[in-house]
Amino acid sequence: MTVALASMTGFARSEGSAGPVGWCWELRSVNARGLDLRLRLPPGLDTLEPPLRETAGRLLRRGSITANLTLRRDEAPRLLADQAALDQVLALALALHARIPGSPPPRAEALLALPGVLRPATPAETEGTADAALPAAVQAGFAAALDALVQSRQAEGARLAPVLDAVLGEIAALRDAAAAEAAGQPATLRARLLETVQSLLRETPALPEERIAQEVALLAARADVREELDRLGSHLAAARALLAEPGPIGRRFDFLVQEFNREANTLCSKSASAALTTTGLALKAAIEQCANR
Repeated sequence: MTVALASMTGFARSEGSAGPVGWCWELRSVNARGLDLRLRLPPGLDTLEPPLRETAGRLLRRGSITANLTLRRDEAPRLLADQAALDQVLALALALHARIPGSPPPRAEALLALPGVLRPATPAETEGTADAALPAAVQAGFAAALDALVQSRQAEGARLAPVLDAVLGEIAALRDAAAAEAAGQPATLRARLLETVQSLLRETPALPEERIAQEVALLAARADVREELDRLGSHLAAARALLAEPGPIGRRFDFLVQEFNREANTLCSKSASAALTTTGLALKAAIEQCANR
């Protein structure tokens, strides 16, 4: 069976650099009823959030997605002179030079080598020195990571498809077994009905015929599972058709699984035999596997 199916579970990563700044995107996706995108951006890149959300909305419809962007500076830390310290050591050096006749004047490299004169620049002082191409590179990297995430989810869907197909096959087999077991219920009910009527007649010899008819009708209605089995068969056919459709099918498939459960529960409640109840419970277990995929 050819199945066009995509999972909501996936992972993708993309990385690159823009000038001295390296960037890395990591995208993780898990199941969700709708599309929930959580962007974690470094300070200064918050303005990219609207276009990034728009890009994600074009490719994805469902899933809880965490997108984390990290930046790193590949060059050595930028050094700045501490102006107050430099002024102080320069004044001391010049005063000392004036007091020592014939001494050489202070050299710049010697002054800069003194402790405390040079210090690493703070992030605020280096702001604006990053490559102007960084925002565009980050956006392109996000698009690449999204494409990889879509491929990852499709690959997961391809692995999931035969599993779901096998579970649906198991449900269909159990449905057929339930139909065969339900066919034997009339005889069981006939014996139970006779026992019930005899019990009622012993307790109330003058029991009206209308009351007996009501008991008969009630037992017959409780035991008739043909409608549930027919609906279950129809839901199975719809589920198999969904698995062959392109595009998102998650919500509709979830609805069908809920309907599977409804019919299985009713089947168990109407069962008049241990065998049918056992099959109904097996049906519920198989349906639960379907719901957890």
